[in-house]
Amino acid sequence: QVEIVESGGGLVQPGGSLRLSCQAFGSIFAINVMDWYRQGPGKQRELVASISAGGNTYYADTAKGRFTISGDNRLNTVYLQMNSLKPEDTAVYYCKGDSTLGDFWGQGTQVTVSS
Repeated sequence: QVEIVESGGGLVQPGGSLRLSCQAFGSIFAINVMDWYRQGPGKQRELVASISAGGNTYYADTAKGRFTISGDNRLNTVYLQMNSLKPEDTAVYYCKGDSTLGDFWGQGTQVTVSS
C-alpha cells in the first residue's frame, strides 16, 4: 500500500506563487509516476502535471510556463511549484501515485487565488 499526503496550499494573491508538496509513504518502490490533479469549484478533476521515475514530465496547457513539477528519483517526495497564479487556478489540488499496486490518491490541499 501507498499513502499520499499533500501540503502547501493556501491563499495567495493573483500573480503570486505557491509550492505544493506531495509525500508518499509505504511501498514507494512500486511508484512509477506521480501526478498532480486539481478540481475547481463546479469543475471536473483535471490533470495538471506528471513526473515519472525516470524524470520525464508532462504539463497540461494551463500549467505550461507557469508550473514546474519536480521530485527525487524515488518519487517519495514530489513538488509542484506554481508561479504567476491566476484566480482560475483556485482548486483543490490532489497528488496521485501510479504504482504497480494500483493508484493512490491524497486527501487534497486547497489553493485559493484571490485579492
